[in-house]
Amino acid sequence: MRTEEGGAALHPDVERVLLSEADIHARVAEMGRQITRDYAGKKLLVVGILKGSVIFLSDLMRKIDLPCEIDFICLKSYSGQSSTGVVQLLLDLRESAEGRDLLLVEDIVDTGLTLNYLNQNLMTRKPKSLEICSLLDKPDCRKVRVNAKYVGFKIPNEFVVGYGLDYNEKYRNLPYIGVLKTPARG
Repeated sequence: MRTEEGGAALHPDVERVLLSEADIHARVAEMGRQITRDYAGKKLLVVGILKGSVIFLSDLMRKIDLPCEIDFICLKSYSGQSSTGVVQLLLDLRESAEGRDLLLVEDIVDTGLTLNYLNQNLMTRKPKSLEICSLLDKPDCRKVRVNAKYVGFKIPNEFVVGYGLDYNEKYRNLPYIGVLKTPARG
């Protein structure tokens, strides 16, 4: 079995590592420090967008050095590797957004359809502020404009898995972000 830089085993369905585990952890720590500075003294509610953000969110929360609460929302807009163009709300927030500083945590921004829908939905709930934090940004795939205040990495238009990102619910547990081989997607 091949290994990626740093010694983690490269999954046989992964063509190559795009972002190593070490690079991801270093960038998440930087993002946590920036969020800590920006939200000092505020009533922060961190909202994880399920399922892809779970690993990123868990690591990020441990790097935010201030009191904050956590909630989750679940949307569906993909089937396999393709966006359906339709966003479905599967699980809503349990906490009220009104008067809160919301930080949406997403794994990847590509078409922007999901975050555009979610942004419009949450703004009707009268939060004090609403910002987006995404580990990955694929600007070449954008169909609608989305402004993420915190972005870990801009990546090319390739189908990636690992560190929470999946293909048909597989590969989320890889410690790196890799480009999936084409036959593995078939």
